[in-house]
Amino acid sequence: MTPREVLALCREKDVKAVDLRFMDFPGLWQHFTIPVSKLDEDVFEDGLGFDGSSIRGWQAINESDMLVVPQPETAWIDPFTELPTLAMICNIQDPITREDYSRDPRNVARKSLNYLKSTGIADTAYLGPEAEFFIFDDIRFEQNPHEGFYHIDSVEGEWNRGRAENPNLGYKLRYKEGYFPVPPADQMMNIRNEMMQTLIDCGLDVEAQHHEVATAGQSEIDLRFQELVTMADHLLMYKYIIKSVATQHKKTVTFMPKPIYGDNGSGMHTHISLWKGSDPIFAGSGYAGLSETALFAIGGILKHAPAILAFSNPTTNSYKRLVPGYEAPVNLAYSQRNRSAACRIPMYSPSPKSKRIEFRCPDPSCNPYLAFSALLMAVIDGIQNKINPGEALDKDIYDLPPEELAAVPKTPGALGEALDALEQDHEFLLRGDVFTADVIETWIHYKRVNEVDALRLRPHPYEFCLYYDC
Repeated sequence: MTPREVLALCREKDVKAVDLRFMDFPGLWQHFTIPVSKLDEDVFEDGLGFDGSSIRGWQAINESDMLVVPQPETAWIDPFTELPTLAMICNIQDPITREDYSRDPRNVARKSLNYLKSTGIADTAYLGPEAEFFIFDDIRFEQNPHEGFYHIDSVEGEWNRGRAENPNLGYKLRYKEGYFPVPPADQMMNIRNEMMQTLIDCGLDVEAQHHEVATAGQSEIDLRFQELVTMADHLLMYKYIIKSVATQHKKTVTFMPKPIYGDNGSGMHTHISLWKGSDPIFAGSGYAGLSETALFAIGGILKHAPAILAFSNPTTNSYKRLVPGYEAPVNLAYSQRNRSAACRIPMYSPSPKSKRIEFRCPDPSCNPYLAFSALLMAVIDGIQNKINPGEALDKDIYDLPPEELAAVPKTPGALGEALDALEQDHEFLLRGDVFTADVIETWIHYKRVNEVDALRLRPHPYEFCLYYDC
């Protein structure tokens, strides 16, 4: 879509407001709105000013002026606003130099694709994330100097089997038994259908929706793979639409990786494939139908996985999901079909076009622009340096003898460990000026100060259960 076509769409749909959106550094969508009369073709070239010092992880107050530059190809009609509103995703620029801002996550993603093309390895990277989430009926939480708690409620939650609901109709999903039950046990069918249809109405390509493994409304709606930047854009739309549909039903959605103790967490298994022209370069005659190039790509992912996780699993809560012995893929190995390995090669179709690598560690709390870019840069490094991934691990990892299991590398056990890994291993991210040293340093500092240290300094409610009477 061109700027002129966006303006024509505004007239056709009687748009009254234009919402300009961009991603902050940690990973939340930000926005401001202008009257449609203030949108003309010049805005797409000149941009609009805003205060960059008020955005987390961005400018100092003495360098606060920044520009948002709307991208016309991202335009869509927001179905949730009372006033007819068109939304667009923006790039961020310095108003003096007009250079794209290095800490704009979307800029990092765009640079990663440009770098891929410059290597000659491929010209397209397709990403297909499978984001899981919970639909809750109520959430309350607080943390202050004298108290700290959270309280989750869901009509589906197993813990509500004995609650007086006048009437309680039963059909509470047992822990770890939420995968694919039909209604009435699956009480989220209608709301997921509405989410799915709204996504489609907004231009997203939906493949399927279903209940996930956990009790209490865990769900998944899958989008068809897209080019890297487009997929990151769509994932932000996806989150916004799903949360907004839930809010209309007086429910709440969270993409937090591990909100419920003792049940499955929410992951975001991410599929990646590289294409050169019309050729899928991961297809071949090797293990699981992979090319040598794909095996080297896996080698890059496994080598750099601890550093990748600093972006793909960027919260302290992420590592409540990535725990050995449970459902999450903490073993840095690869396998066809084996879901306990960090890298899996799906075997659903023999077509070369479907050949891809599934990296199973990420979760949906991530900033997709940064997570996808880090994954792509690891793939490129593996291919360029012909990193051997070793032998595939096709055994049931959880049945391995202790000494054999101990030889399988593991993911970091906490966000601090992932940040340490990123600090030690980030040269592969700096190539092509994709991630700048400033971006890496700012990310590590922000996460350590605002999340790792912030959590470390506060008493945990369970510590009172363990130690109050000591």
